[in-house]
Amino acid sequence: MAKILLFCLRGSVFLLTYFFIDDDEGKNFEMRIIGGLYKSRLIEMPKGTDIRPTQDKVRQAVFNILQDVNGIAVLDLFAGSGACGIEAISRGARHATFVENSSKCIQAINGNLQALKINVGQYSVIRVSADKAVPRLEAEGQVFDLVFLDPPYYEDLAKKCLITIDACDILAQSALVVVEHYKRDDLSGEFRQLDLLTERKYGDTKISIFRRRG
Repeated sequence: MAKILLFCLRGSVFLLTYFFIDDDEGKNFEMRIIGGLYKSRLIEMPKGTDIRPTQDKVRQAVFNILQDVNGIAVLDLFAGSGACGIEAISRGARHATFVENSSKCIQAINGNLQALKINVGQYSVIRVSADKAVPRLEAEGQVFDLVFLDPPYYEDLAKKCLITIDACDILAQSALVVVEHYKRDDLSGEFRQLDLLTERKYGDTKISIFRRRG
């Protein structure tokens, strides 16, 4: 995506205008994988959606906190482009399950996984809403060591989904749930199996990390 900066003269006043233009019409925006096997490889984010991609600095900060994800099972809810789950695979996660309800996002996730030639045995892609996915995964007996939860801001979805996760048995012993949400969202509550481990702020974004107790 090219960024073109134009200076326009109107009388004696300079107007500063930003234009964001794709190199090719219809091409997806691109981000980079930060670390691991696929470090610096590009992944695409679909245009025409309202997803809000996790900034590179925030994703880097999250994985710095998580440190070792080698050999774990990951659930990426509201997966968007699949950036968080793919980052985890790049860093050694054995399997990632991507959950998205947008057909454009599902297409982007599959495209990114195929472009990186990630083994099909290392991932699953499910088109369904997050609130329906969690009970479904529980019914299938699936268990995860790490859950990424990155819903749209301002819709109170973060806490609703956190309550659903807490109510279902999809978390392994000492599993972590990483929630990216608006800084003013209140995620406090009486959870059956989750304790707040740490919180970090990055501009308008807050990262809250919960651990399954026990």
